[in-house]
This record gives sequence, structure tokens and C-alpha cells, in this order.
Amino acid sequence: MANTQAMCTSFKGELLKGHHNFGVGVIRAATTADTFKAALFLASATINATTTAYSTTGEVSSSGTNYTAGGNTIVFTAPSTSGTTAFTTPNAAISYTNVTLTSAFDCVLIYNSSQSNKAISVHTFGSQTVTAGTFTLTMPIDDASTGLIRLA
Repeated sequence: MANTQAMCTSFKGELLKGHHNFGVGVIRAATTADTFKAALFLASATINATTTAYSTTGEVSSSGTNYTAGGNTIVFTAPSTSGTTAFTTPNAAISYTNVTLTSAFDCVLIYNSSQSNKAISVHTFGSQTVTAGTFTLTMPIDDASTGLIRLA
């Protein structure tokens, strides 16, 4: 099976149920944003729109060094709207430093660790390996056309 880039279908439904809070507004009687993470997955994994939650199955942690299972914590910009599109993007590049990941990997799963590790989105890229280096995912411009997470 191959990984497929997609907005997770479960995430779309969970948004309508109030499970995710990207901003600092009063949601679920809390005034803080949820904690989000970005985990890397092997090219042989099957991460796609049907993924409902983060799991270590197929994650690069089983085949590398200096990579922490669960990936890195990321912080999103405050959600914005433009026209009929709502959007948000991590406020910085996602970097995994001094890692050795010798098995090919080709996707990152963004998930909400505050809400039972619920999956948000899968983003694919060309197959990679890293030897004692830094792997960085550069984020797009945070706007209605290119923001990482867009709902139109």
C-alpha cells in the first residue's frame, strides 16, 4: 500500500463536533490551544484519509535514531478566514534534528495529542532518508490559497 495525501475524513466530522481547537478561544471551557504534533511515516505505511488517530505502526521511530515516537510538537497560527475559506498553518518549519532515518519515509501525519491523538491531515513528499542530519518541512504561506489546513 502507499501513503496518500489527504485531509482526514474523521477530522472534518470532528471539527463539526468541536473536538479541535487551533486557537485560543473559549472552546470546551478552556482558553488554551490544543497540542498538535507531526509524526513521520515510512513509505511502506498506509496513512491516508481513513486514518483516524496517530499510532506508532509504520512510524519511522522503529527504524531510526534520535527521532522520538510521536514526532514533534507544532504550534499553529491563529485561524483566519478570507472569503469562504478558513485556514491555519504551523508558525514555523517542522524540523527533526540530528536524526538517522535509513528506511525510506514519505509522509507526515498532523494530529491532535490533546484529543486522544486524533488525526488531522496527511502530507506526502518524495521518499527520503537521512543520515545524522536535519530533516525540515518548510511550511507554506498562511493564507486562503496555500495555508496548510484550509476549509473552503
